[in-house]
Amino acid sequence: MTVRLSLVIPCYNEARSLLQLVARCAEVVAAEPACEIVLVDNGSTDDSPDVLTRGLAGKVGIRSVRVPVNRGYGHGILEGLRSCESEIVGWTHADLQTDPMDAVRGLAMFRSERDPTRLFVKGARYGRPIADAAFTFGMSLFETLWMGRAMRDINAQPTLFPRSFLEGWRDPPEDFALDLFAYAEAKASGMKVQRFPVLFAPRQHGVSHWNVDWKAKAKFIRRTFDFSVRLRREIAARNGGDA
Repeated sequence: MTVRLSLVIPCYNEARSLLQLVARCAEVVAAEPACEIVLVDNGSTDDSPDVLTRGLAGKVGIRSVRVPVNRGYGHGILEGLRSCESEIVGWTHADLQTDPMDAVRGLAMFRSERDPTRLFVKGARYGRPIADAAFTFGMSLFETLWMGRAMRDINAQPTLFPRSFLEGWRDPPEDFALDLFAYAEAKASGMKVQRFPVLFAPRQHGVSHWNVDWKAKAKFIRRTFDFSVRLRREIAARNGGDA
């Protein structure tokens, strides 16, 4: 039986790049018919809804989900995931700094795995600016020490896993902590984590919604730390005190 993949891509005010994204997604589906792509309009306030309607007309294997009000990056992804029925699900970014085609490489790992229901696949970025790579290294080191498990390049994409893993999630976060949550839960569940290198390209349109300056980074660090404290306690409680 062919293993199918549903790839969710949350889009927030990405109108300028959406047609280019849709074109790339069409290439992904053409290369791998067992892959469907779900573009989530995550409460955009620009022309994204109209651009998506025009861009998806006549497209096969690509559909959209509309979230009326933006409640966070994670919320948009979760809304998209709830609409998926494929055996393998996951997400990547909309800004084309990460290539949706990378998900096809990730899907191949599930097909070659003896037990794909226990596999968690994630990209590992290269080609990033030195300052951003250093920031990621620091965050990875902190999470590794705090969670007691190797945690590297937490926000790299794509992130792919069996839908059965998703069905066991309890109270996932609705912001950027969703990447950390999924990765940490996979580690705590004893899943096999497989990484593969993905090029992180320069942004072609728009700006980051959080990686703006060091003040924004400080806010991200504080929110991540607060969530990490809660997540470690929850995992420890489930494991009888062993995080």
